[in-house]
Amino acid sequence: MGVDYYKILQVDRNAKDEDLKKAYRKLAMKWHPDKNPNNKKEAEAKFKQISEAYDVLSDPQKKAVYDQYGEEGLKGQVPPPGAGGFSGGPSTTFRFNTRNPEDIFSEFFGFSSPFSGMGDMGGSRASSSNFPRGMFGDDIFASFRGAAGEGSTNAPRKAAAIERTLPCSLEELYKGTTKKMKISRDVIDASGKPNTVEEILTIEVKPGWKKGTKITFPEKGNEQRNVIPSDLIFIIDEKPHSVFKRDGNDLIVTQKISLVEALTGYTAQLTSLDGRNLTVPINSVINPTYEEVVKGEGMPIPKEPSKRGNLRIKFNIKFPSKLTSEQKTGLKRLIAS
Repeated sequence: MGVDYYKILQVDRNAKDEDLKKAYRKLAMKWHPDKNPNNKKEAEAKFKQISEAYDVLSDPQKKAVYDQYGEEGLKGQVPPPGAGGFSGGPSTTFRFNTRNPEDIFSEFFGFSSPFSGMGDMGGSRASSSNFPRGMFGDDIFASFRGAAGEGSTNAPRKAAAIERTLPCSLEELYKGTTKKMKISRDVIDASGKPNTVEEILTIEVKPGWKKGTKITFPEKGNEQRNVIPSDLIFIIDEKPHSVFKRDGNDLIVTQKISLVEALTGYTAQLTSLDGRNLTVPINSVINPTYEEVVKGEGMPIPKEPSKRGNLRIKFNIKFPSKLTSEQKTGLKRLIAS
């Protein structure tokens, strides 16, 4: 019989339509070339075989020819009965029309590839061109690509949401900012053909937003047949800051001070995230666990923008590496008194 399509799909000859779908789904996802970048040639060959096997066994007419005449019947080497899906001469040659494996995969799942989030197989692309470099690095959103759930139904299904991080500096999250993103996506026109269009998405980052905040643009993924476009979701991420660390709505800063300053008094000089100069005099004795709390100088509270968390100043006290006998005697006398 030549190629054994039943063996390729790992099903028996009495397999029902649902069995074939289940087998194809499992094997196509396993051997899709995009999922096997280090073994692409073998994967492409297996993926092609799996697709061809499913195409034949899921079509009653092609399956009937295959079961009776084998692979040779599909290739027109014997004259099977006239049937849809075959073409050729009036009575002597019938030939199986080989379909593109990616077309079969796309029709079955509703998308071309779930593995290449930044690949070149026709996803919705986004770039940072014509916008400030501070927004996104080059090609950070090289491709938006939807992923539909398993199974196949006639009713429209919604492609799985596409999530991308949106890096923001602590200053941007403190003051709020506007991010603009240019994306290109496929839109189905009146004739049913996909056209690529460009859009600019505007994201209003509110003061005080935290890491993990999500901004959703409903149905901004590619339009495809029988699939509701995926939502694009941006997730706020917080870039590390050179001075401040965030703890909820509070800001934390650590100042290096000498032992003398810790014992006799210290004035902290800081520049706030919105550029103001802050002077914080500290008259208490500063021990290694001491924290100076400045109320209302932390991050804005998103639900109450007029209110802010606190600024917490911690200290890294530098102790002297050694003391002379006179210094020790003097310290003992001073502290004892």
